[in-house]
Amino acid sequence: MHRRSPSRFPSFVRALALSALAVMAAPQHALAAGKPAAAVKPAEALVKVDKAWIRATVKGQSGTGGFMSLTAAQPLTLVGFSTSVAAESELHEMAMDGNVMRMHAVPSLPLPAGQTVELRPGMDGHHLMLMGLKRQLKEGDEVALTLKLRAADGKTLTQEVKVPVKSGSMTMAPAASGASSAAQPGMKHNHMHQGPMHEAH
Repeated sequence: MHRRSPSRFPSFVRALALSALAVMAAPQHALAAGKPAAAVKPAEALVKVDKAWIRATVKGQSGTGGFMSLTAAQPLTLVGFSTSVAAESELHEMAMDGNVMRMHAVPSLPLPAGQTVELRPGMDGHHLMLMGLKRQLKEGDEVALTLKLRAADGKTLTQEVKVPVKSGSMTMAPAASGASSAAQPGMKHNHMHQGPMHEAH
């Protein structure tokens, strides 16, 4: 009696199935490998930020001010800002009320196209107020801020900036290198990084 040799049919079916799977997977793999992620080009910042600094604090201090020059390429309105180092962030104005200098929050600040608007220390000026600080801000630190802006069509935009921390007071700008703030009250130019403009969600 002749014994039949084991059938190779199951092996053939298994090999065919594996080949089919390989063929089906190949186009997807080739697509993933051959199609790089689309490069995202950052949008040009609509607000030029210059001479920016945040006043350094002492241990336990809960608030401080931020100062900068803002020049918008189109009509915009600064409606606020935010930062992770403070619990509250407000746009403030310092002004004389009779013989008393008072500081109060304001809802917005217009940024006319092509005109430089100064957020500066001292009387009769605006500044950014950081309140409920979560840590001490030391000279040499860098703080990330998100400026909140409103365009002429009502659209809300944000712009990321990184601002250096400098020694100074609410009425005096940082000192020039090698001099005390009392002797050199002039504003020192600070280099900073500016991010793209984004539409707020």
